[in-house]
Amino acid sequence: MAANYATVHNAQTSPYGSGDPYYNESTGYLKKTSNWIKFGIPAAIVIIVGVVVGAVLGTRAANKNASESAAGSSAAATSAIGAKNSLGIFPTGTDSLYMLPLYPATTSPHRSFLQMAVLPQLIANDPYLSSWNNTIFGNASTYNALPPVAYFLDGGNGILDVARQIKQRVKAFSYVYRMTNDTKWVDRTWTELQNAAGNLTGGWGPDNSTKWNPTHFLDTAELTAAYGIAYDWLYDQQSIIWTMIEYGLNNGVIAYSSNDPLYYGWWTNNTEGNWNCVCNNGLTMGSLAILGDDTSGIAQQLLSMTVTNALQNCALASSSDGTWSETHDYWYFGTTGHAEMSASLISATGSSLQLLDINPAYNLSSLFHMYGVGPGSLFNYGDTGPNKFTATANSLLFYGNYYNQPAYQLFQRDQADAPDPWSMFWYDPTVTGAFWDGLPLDHFFNNHTDQWASMRSSWTDENALFVAIKAGTLQGHQTHNDLDCGDFVMDALGTRWFGELGDGNYNAYGYFESDAQDSPRWLYYRKRTEGQNTVLIGAQNQNVLAAPTAQFDSSGTTQGSSTVFSAPNGSNAYFVADISSAYFNVTSLSRGIRLLNARTQVLLQDEINSQASVMWRAHTNATVSINNNGLTATLTMDTRTMQVDLLNAPSGAQFTTMDAVRLSTDPPTPSGNPDQPNTGVTVLVISLPAGTYTLEVLMTPQWPGVSSTSYVTPSSVPLNQWSLTSHP
Repeated sequence: MAANYATVHNAQTSPYGSGDPYYNESTGYLKKTSNWIKFGIPAAIVIIVGVVVGAVLGTRAANKNASESAAGSSAAATSAIGAKNSLGIFPTGTDSLYMLPLYPATTSPHRSFLQMAVLPQLIANDPYLSSWNNTIFGNASTYNALPPVAYFLDGGNGILDVARQIKQRVKAFSYVYRMTNDTKWVDRTWTELQNAAGNLTGGWGPDNSTKWNPTHFLDTAELTAAYGIAYDWLYDQQSIIWTMIEYGLNNGVIAYSSNDPLYYGWWTNNTEGNWNCVCNNGLTMGSLAILGDDTSGIAQQLLSMTVTNALQNCALASSSDGTWSETHDYWYFGTTGHAEMSASLISATGSSLQLLDINPAYNLSSLFHMYGVGPGSLFNYGDTGPNKFTATANSLLFYGNYYNQPAYQLFQRDQADAPDPWSMFWYDPTVTGAFWDGLPLDHFFNNHTDQWASMRSSWTDENALFVAIKAGTLQGHQTHNDLDCGDFVMDALGTRWFGELGDGNYNAYGYFESDAQDSPRWLYYRKRTEGQNTVLIGAQNQNVLAAPTAQFDSSGTTQGSSTVFSAPNGSNAYFVADISSAYFNVTSLSRGIRLLNARTQVLLQDEINSQASVMWRAHTNATVSINNNGLTATLTMDTRTMQVDLLNAPSGAQFTTMDAVRLSTDPPTPSGNPDQPNTGVTVLVISLPAGTYTLEVLMTPQWPGVSSTSYVTPSSVPLNQWSLTSHP
């Protein structure tokens, strides 16, 4: 079954200026396909050149050696190579559905060791680097066989996919050239650059300074970065400088100027998110690449602005607990830009110029990503964003090195998007052990903007139980959030049982207009409260001024070094949030979720005092059958089953199902902008009139080999009395 969980308004009041991407496909939460999964692509910048050729971005300006993190003794290298070859790559494969690593049932943790200065030797002997190198070469060969990337302006709102594909190719071609000295890769890169400059037959975009679409400045920034890489790695061609200045850097100056009539630079003001990181990074990379050869002075002019602006915006994008407030998927874009810019500055100046230090929470942003990844995909609330192409999670490799956090590197090296030219130098082969060894199974991210928790039964079992839930504010997310206080996802038995619908249509009228209560964004099903896994009151959207409070506790269980793990009795965690302020017609509404029975079952409990109708909703791709007088729902996916029971049901409460479509009482969407279909998605529902209720929903995956007598039915405990010992 296909999984389906998952015109931009051009007014200058939009936080996206002329519009953030233009993607309108159904994203889905079970079988979402991303280009970085297919090709094994990108992450960080420039240090690679310092190691390979000593010609890193910015060295023309600073004449410094950028390989600060390279190197260890030859004795350590010999020891590391021998030990690692005996182990190889630790995961035995990659799950074909979610592209997550599959770990063997063994008690031996994986080991890896310090990166050597000589890359060819490491590639020849290190299983990870060897595998990544082979993938990069394979990608380059695949791209080489394709025609140059064609110009495609989608709906007049962007060429972002096109720009990132060009950057992706330039990185791969440049890397392979540096490893082989085969000039065919230089020639192929030149063809790609000539094409994007409009110099090949047929042209490429407008024949003027807007060729790289500066009204959607992400496009301009990514192409500028691509040309910067090519100039620094491959050749000193004045024509590259001219093209980069004409279509890239000049528009950057306009974006930073007071004379910006088309609003190129809206992202320079109070934009603590991916836009600021990506745009400043592209301009910085391009400027550093040509700084020593630029006679116009524009590169130096821009560097005096981009670094300061990034310190005031991009560097603050990570919240105090590490959460990326835009959403988990936009973390990829933002941290890739932040890491590339930081690495570029380090390689050019020997310092990130505080980009890595002004906000200590960046050290925690990797934990945000790690805890947001479940066995059934991300906790992908809100918008999931455009195709990733050059955006990966390989910033974890960079941050792991800089912040001395080996677990970040150990986690990322096993992921499907790890193979990338930057990874070849960000990965430190002396890190040892397993990322999960000593890492708690649960974590609470407590900043008021997001307030979310992650709980699981194992870090390494593809069939593990995983629950994530959020409260948080409904504003302050760069207009990428949903109206979703109380929203949750739940995985078990290798699938996602309750999940997210993902993006709406980015081209839809008003989609990014604002996060005000009357924004057109909240007219679309996937963004409305009814499109989330939470409680709907009075068939109305939640209040955007919500200010929920939350508490969390955990037994602090850690897995240890083995991939084989069963949680002991008494191991549990819970999250309780008062989300009353998210509703207009309630006296009180609190939601709690907890793990039960050694992390094999889940209890979701709502305590509601409402003056309007109540509807409990959860979206699933499973086939649902209702029995036991409406008190039990049996969810089935292939041969896997989960039983959902309504315990101590209030009078009149029972499970029913609905299609994942807007309610008949909803206000209409803007003319010509229908909801996207959510084919194959069923909504499990409990509907009640106004009143006071406690709804206790018990979720019991039917674990293979476990008898029914092994499951528990918890006693009823008010949320304000929940504790680590209040339930079995």
